[in-house]
Formats: sequence, structure tokens, C-alpha cells
Amino acid sequence: MKWMIASDIHGSALYCRKLLEAYEREEADRLILLGDLLYHGPRNDLPDGYAPKEVIDLLNERKEEIFCVRGNCEAEVDQAVLQFPVLADYALLPLGERTVFITHGHVYNCANLPPLKKGDVLLHGHTHVPAWEDHEGILYLNPGSVSIPKGNSDHGYMILEGETFIWKKLDGSVYHSVAL
Repeated sequence: MKWMIASDIHGSALYCRKLLEAYEREEADRLILLGDLLYHGPRNDLPDGYAPKEVIDLLNERKEEIFCVRGNCEAEVDQAVLQFPVLADYALLPLGERTVFITHGHVYNCANLPPLKKGDVLLHGHTHVPAWEDHEGILYLNPGSVSIPKGNSDHGYMILEGETFIWKKLDGSVYHSVAL
């Protein structure tokens, strides 16, 4: 199975379209969204192409293919307009002998680890900075941000295929990979 993982669209229809074009190009089976879909929040400038209503339509067209966790910018009102669940604080994905703990990152993160064992994976967005680092025996991964990248990173996403995570720019070029 091939999964695309992305975070922090923040209401940018421009970058949501680019993400969905990459999703089609990748021929991924599912799209995992790590929250902050519609709104930019008080600490971020408006992203290019800010149009939350268009993002709603773009994502709802793929409602059967999307798994999502709640970001710090999601609210119950978002669930009223999005046709797929967006209010779960986390999800668990079994991956061989490992568990991937999927969350946004504003509650569970490297400073507040969820109950994981060594060798498991903590996958979150929130920081807008791509990451792949060992943290006390737990692999911390972050795809960065689709619309508002920080830390001199690019607009991007991750692919999970088999037990390999691949970081890509929205144009599809690979800049890092980690095989478990």
C-alpha cells in the first residue's frame, strides 16, 4: 500500500491543488492529513491562494481516500463542512512490528511523548519543518507543511510505501528517505 502524508494546508486552495495533483501523480492509495486544513491560525500569515471554501470542496471530492487527525486550528464547525472525520486527536497505524502514532503535534510531540515503545514512530506536523530523527529510541517524522513551510524548507509531503518514508517537494522531487 502507498500512502501520501501531508500537513498544514492552512486554507490554501493553491497548495491544496498542488498537493492533490501530486497525490494523483504518485498514484497513492490513501491521503493521511495531519491537521490544520482550513485556517491559518494567529501565528501564521495568510498563505498564497487562501480560500478555505475551495479547500473544503477539493478535499470533500476525495472523502473516501482521506484519513485525518485534528490540528490545533480545527474546530467542530470544520466537521460540519468536511465530509470525512477531522476531530480525532490521534490514530494508530500498525507497520510490521512497529506502531506509527499519527497526530498533529500540538499535544503529543517530542516534548510530550505518547505511550510508545522503542522502535515505534511518532508522526506529526504542526512545526512546518520536515524532520526525521531518533528521539529516545522513537523515530520522529514530520512531513513539513504543504502551504507555509518554515525553517528554509520547501512546500512538501511524504510518501509511505512498504516500510520506507520518502520526503518530496510538491513537484515530486525526492530530498530524503528513511527505510525502517
